[in-house]
Amino acid sequence: MRSTQQFSITLPNEMAEAIRAKVAAGEYATESEVIRDGLRTLLARDRVVEDWLRGHVAPAYDALMADPERAVTLDELRAALSAEHAKATARR
Repeated sequence: MRSTQQFSITLPNEMAEAIRAKVAAGEYATESEVIRDGLRTLLARDRVVEDWLRGHVAPAYDALMADPERAVTLDELRAALSAEHAKATARR
């Protein structure tokens, strides 16, 4: 049984040219390698986002639902962010 599958894809001219340029520059041996690397990068990014959602966003949501008094208004958030920004820029 084959461990690969062949696909036929259609790309905008700019993307196709970018792939050809990577091969021509010697960064990759074939167009398929460019596509595979791009897909690996996309899958890695998806894993990072999923980990962030599970590790940070979901627990923060659960904590808020358990104690709604923890919530801040939009004005409070803006004020806190403005204060942090002012502190950060004052250090420069």
